[in-house]
Amino acid sequence: MVRVAPFAVFVALTFCQGQFGDAGRFWFYLAKTGIGAWLIWTVRPWVVEMKWSCSWEAVVAGVAVFAIWVGLDGFYPKLGKTGANWDPHSAFGRDSALAWMFVAVRILGSSIVVPPLEEIFYRSFLYRYIAKPDFQSVPLGQFSWTPFLATSVVFGLAHQEWLAGILCGFAYQSLVCRKKRLGDAISAHAV
Repeated sequence: MVRVAPFAVFVALTFCQGQFGDAGRFWFYLAKTGIGAWLIWTVRPWVVEMKWSCSWEAVVAGVAVFAIWVGLDGFYPKLGKTGANWDPHSAFGRDSALAWMFVAVRILGSSIVVPPLEEIFYRSFLYRYIAKPDFQSVPLGQFSWTPFLATSVVFGLAHQEWLAGILCGFAYQSLVCRKKRLGDAISAHAV
């Protein structure tokens, strides 16, 4: 549960985010980011593989994923409806302190909170669960084609940019399989 519940709560909050008007979604993102950070902090004693580490491979993978994500944009159809642009300046005033605060919260949320939530769920839990329902008996980083492909596809389909997401899933899972630790995937995701 400690590898699933924080992610499930974060996803549920994400689905609720657009229900509170244009300005409300920014405040909801702030709350969601705070709750996500609190959940990570709360479960950390029970998720022993949640150690942030960084290698040159993680940085290279993160930069490559960024290039792929941006480079593929517009070359294939996105999943679902595209939501409103994230522009707190139009909601709160050009160059207002509140707008810049929400820009900072978005950067912190997407680089500090989302990576451990997603990587713990996808790379630590789902990958190993697909390999064997008694997932904790599967060593972190043990390679198997079925969970490698399935987890990457599920990860990709959770994003509007599904193709970039699938390729991203391959990169992050490859790091876990190569390095036998989750921290490199978290670091690459943070880039």
